[in-house]
Amino acid sequence: MSVAPTPELTALGLAAILQAGQIGLAAWSMNRDGLSNWNAGPRDSTPQFSDLTGRLRRAVDNHFEALVFFIIAVVLVQFTGSSGTLTAASAWAYLAARVLYVPAYALGWSPGRSIIFGVGFLATIVMILAALF
Repeated sequence: MSVAPTPELTALGLAAILQAGQIGLAAWSMNRDGLSNWNAGPRDSTPQFSDLTGRLRRAVDNHFEALVFFIIAVVLVQFTGSSGTLTAASAWAYLAARVLYVPAYALGWSPGRSIIFGVGFLATIVMILAALF
């Protein structure tokens, strides 16, 4: 019997797809910079990335860091049975913030990038608190 995922699990799955897309976008940018051999090689040296490639790579790293907290939040919500309107809205807010974060970082939006990050991080903390209390 198949059970539909909660909104939080759906947002988590889409966040993973977003991360995969970000990795591909950063790789595309590296290849555009003429670094396809470095990208496919052992990466023993650090090449000079274009500003765009550097930002896209940092956005990937940042999402890995944020995704760890979001995974913890979703696991807590699932195991405590805390899924509800607040946690669902928070999960979607996290995902929306992470989608917006990619162009914000790539295009150097300041302070917009930090504000967008803060929205996603706050949404994650709200989920954790909702599950714990």
